[in-house]
Amino acid sequence: MPATDLEQIVNLCKRRGFVYPSAEIYGGFRSSYDYGPLGSLMLRNVKDAWVRAMVQERDDVMLIDAAILGPHAVFEASGHLANFSDPLVDCTVCKKRFREDQLEDRDCPQKMKGCTFTEARAFNLMFKTHAGPVEGEGTDVYMRPETAQGMFVNFANVLQTSRRKPPFGIAQVGKSFRNEITPGNFIFRTREFEQMEMEYFVPPAESAKWYEYWCQERMNWYIEYGIPAEMLRLRAHASDELSHYSAGTSDIEFKFPWGWGELEGIAQRTDFDLKRHAEYSKQKLDYFDQATNERYVPFVVEPAAGANRTMAAFLLAAYDEDMINDEPRTVLRSR
Repeated sequence: MPATDLEQIVNLCKRRGFVYPSAEIYGGFRSSYDYGPLGSLMLRNVKDAWVRAMVQERDDVMLIDAAILGPHAVFEASGHLANFSDPLVDCTVCKKRFREDQLEDRDCPQKMKGCTFTEARAFNLMFKTHAGPVEGEGTDVYMRPETAQGMFVNFANVLQTSRRKPPFGIAQVGKSFRNEITPGNFIFRTREFEQMEMEYFVPPAESAKWYEYWCQERMNWYIEYGIPAEMLRLRAHASDELSHYSAGTSDIEFKFPWGWGELEGIAQRTDFDLKRHAEYSKQKLDYFDQATNERYVPFVVEPAAGANRTMAAFLLAAYDEDMINDEPRTVLRSR
């Protein structure tokens, strides 16, 4: 049967060479993990399976590999500098910091007794660094918090070189970085992680149809690779959960030992990103349909999955135990 305790998988991963704590000989580095001989191959298999389904077995999606570092202008246009934040509070007793919306689940040394907190303030999750030998204005760069922006800023390049017309997609697999206030649950929420994202550009009138299509298509992918349907659900976001760019989002969630957790989000990003980048870059990011003599900015449907947490879900779903000579033996029954 699937694992019911996260420690079952944590211990298995360390013992069998799937995942190690990063910098372990120095006491470890919180929320950072290194993938061992089996883990690195399994993670690669997850990403390869995604690319195969999303790119290689289709004729309407192209794969790119954009830069990890990006200039200030990209993330100002995308809204990440203004909006990509979590509510941060300080405990006045233990002096630890927590997300305001996760206080009930906090790791509290006071056992949640006698705590008082400061007023919440916005904490931007982006990692900032400097390009070049001199720090100062104009040298600020950011490590991408998602792979999506590299696809939006390359929209015109891919449109021209591929000679595609909407609907078509641009896909990317790669690392992203978020300075999470409270990372945790093993490889589920870390500050360095890998994403598998695709931006699907469609005529505005077809956005709802393709949103429904990708919700079902992506759910089927997890089931095809062995996750039981009863361990998955599709949950629509409430209005107060939506990102600043979203007109509607649904999460594919997996039943982890601690409860339901997101594997992938499918979002209706509308034309927000292309219009913002067109405004800030002063470049045209639209499509001219010669058949209808119409020029429009495509809407975007985005399936965005986490490779690391997907690997964790596959491990949890595949976990089983046999009895050999009255001794339990751990096995993984995966596809």
